Amino acid sequence: EPSMALLADRPAERPGTVVTASMEGSRCLLLEIQALVAPGYPGSTRRTALGVDGGRLAMLVAVLGKAEFTLHDKDVYVNVVGGVRVTETAADLAVCAAVVGSLMGRPLGNDWLVLGEVGLTGETRRVARLDQRLAEAARHGFKRVLVPKPPDKFRPPEGISLIGVTSLEQAMQQLFFE
Repeated sequence: EPSMALLADRPAERPGTVVTASMEGSRCLLLEIQALVAPGYPGSTRRTALGVDGGRLAMLVAVLGKAEFTLHDKDVYVNVVGGVRVTETAADLAVCAAVVGSLMGRPLGNDWLVLGEVGLTGETRRVARLDQRLAEAARHGFKRVLVPKPPDKFRPPEGISLIGVTSLEQAMQQLFFE
């Protein structure tokens, strides 16, 4: 069971850790995204990514900056646990949530799963095969899933509370301020 193995040592209630659902071919894997935000040196801050594209991380940090999360003077490190490489944009919201959680020192509950693409203007975009991703989340006991607003007729699996958002700001509000 790959998802279970990848999440086996996940720390409980630690700021900067978020779980997402990634498609690897036709298989859905639940992955832990970790972020560490640390004081940086002005003019030489670092953006280090392991398991996610470094250019994508830099873009997401810039979008977070436009959303009033001050990161211009911080070093940002992101890691996908287990050495897995995420190539799809469906992990964008999870990366942002991990970074903001670390920045603010606020953990998400262990029953949260976060997925969705983030655009340059901070809008959130739907992901492919949402039903398959949610089924995997439900199988592993996740109860709350934050996603870009799904179609009106979409119904999540039993036991999953789906929170739909239209923007990065709205997503961070739902996760850390409500």
